[in-house]
Amino acid sequence: MADLRSEFIGIKSPNPFWLASAPPTDKAYNVERAFRAGWGGVVWKTLGEDPAVVNVAGPRYGAIHAGDRRLYGLNNIELITDRPLDVNLREIKQVKRDWPDRALVVSLMVPCEEANWTAILKAVEETGADGVELNFGCPHGMSERGMGSAVGQVPEYIEMVARWCKAATRMPVIVKLTPNITDIRYPARAAHKGGADAVSLINTINSITNVDLESFAPVPTIDGKGSHGGYCGPAVKPIALSMVSEIARDPETAGIPISGIGGITTWRDAAEFIALGAGNVQVCTAAMTYGFRIVEEMVTGLEAYLDEQGMDSVDDLVGRAVPNVTDWAELNLNYVTKARIDQDLCIKCGRCHIVCEDTSHQAITAMKDGQRYYEVIDAECVGCNLCVNVCPVEDCITMERITEGVDPHTGAPATGYRNWKQHPNNPMRVPEPAE
Repeated sequence: MADLRSEFIGIKSPNPFWLASAPPTDKAYNVERAFRAGWGGVVWKTLGEDPAVVNVAGPRYGAIHAGDRRLYGLNNIELITDRPLDVNLREIKQVKRDWPDRALVVSLMVPCEEANWTAILKAVEETGADGVELNFGCPHGMSERGMGSAVGQVPEYIEMVARWCKAATRMPVIVKLTPNITDIRYPARAAHKGGADAVSLINTINSITNVDLESFAPVPTIDGKGSHGGYCGPAVKPIALSMVSEIARDPETAGIPISGIGGITTWRDAAEFIALGAGNVQVCTAAMTYGFRIVEEMVTGLEAYLDEQGMDSVDDLVGRAVPNVTDWAELNLNYVTKARIDQDLCIKCGRCHIVCEDTSHQAITAMKDGQRYYEVIDAECVGCNLCVNVCPVEDCITMERITEGVDPHTGAPATGYRNWKQHPNNPMRVPEPAE
C-alpha cells in the first residue's frame, strides 16, 4: 500500500487529511472524536483576544441544495471562537499531549498590532502546538473590525504581520488567504516575502445565499435581519482549484507549500488539489454534512489511487498537474474534436439537440424517418462539448479527436499557427523566432 504519512512544513501527521479551522475544531471533545475517526490533523478554530467575540444565538447557516437535497454550498455568519481563551489554550495543550502523532495547528486572529500578535503567539507556543495559521480570510463580522479579510485584501499588511509572527515564534507559520480578491497571486507573494512557511486557501467567499421572500430578509435571519457570510462547500471547489494552481505555477511563489481548502468531499477532490500543488488538504463542510467518519473513505480511496498509479507516497502526486495548467493563448488551435453519440446508450430525451439548437451551433439532428434520432453534424460541430455535459446518460456522448490541421470553425485547412500568440489575427502577436 502507498504510504499516506505526511510531513507538511515539518509538521508530521499519519495522513494528509486535516480538519480546517471551523466549528468542528472548536473544542477538545470534537477534536478527539475527529482523531479517533482517523483524521491526520486539525486546525483549531480561530482564537482571538478574550472576550472580544460574541456570536449570535440564532441561526448561523444558510444553504444551497441540489434537487435531491444534497448540500452544495453552506453560508455561515459564525465568528471566531467565543469560548474563553484560557479554556481553549488548556484544551489544546491537553489534546496535543494525548495525541502526539497528530498535527495540531492553531488558527489566530487579533488586531493588526505587533504587540497583540506577539502576546497570543507566546501563549499558543506554550501549549506545544505544531504551528499557527494566521486567519486573513474571514469575510464577515471580523473584517468589519479591521481583521480577517480586511487584512487579507491588503498585501502590505499580510507581509507585515507575517514578518512579526516569524520573528516572534519558533512555530511554523501558515498564512490563510482570502478568495475575496481580484488576483490571488499578490497576497500569496506578500506572505512569501514576509517569510511565511506556507499558505492555505481558500477561506470562505463573501456571500448571501438566499432571501426569504416572505420576510424579505437574507437567510439565516436573526430577528428579521440578515447579513453577508462566508460561503463554502462543494460549490466553491472550482474556484479553490484555480487559485491553488495560480500560486503553484507563479514564478514568484513557486515552491511555497500550499494547504488546499475548498469543497473537498471525497478522496478524488483531495487528489485534484494535491495534483495542482497542495501538500495536504483541509476539510470542513463535508465533515459538517456527513460527520467525521468520511475520512475513512478518503484514506482508503487515496491509498488505492496511489497504488493504481504506481506512486509510493502522497509526495509523488504533489504538483503533477501543474505543468499542464497554461494560459489560454498557449492552447493548441489545431486540436480538433467532434461529438459522437452512442445510439445504443441514447434514451432519446433530446436534451443534446435542444441545447445545441437553442444556445450553440445547430449541430445535432432531431429526427430520422419520422422518429427521434440524434446525430452530430460534423460540419457544424465546433467541439464545444456542451452536449456531453447536459446528457443524462454517462458516456452516451463522447468527444473524438479528428485529424489535426482542420479549422474547428470552418472545417477548412487550419492556419498552421500553434496558438493564439502566433496567430496573425492577434493584435499582440509574438512572432516565431527565426530558425
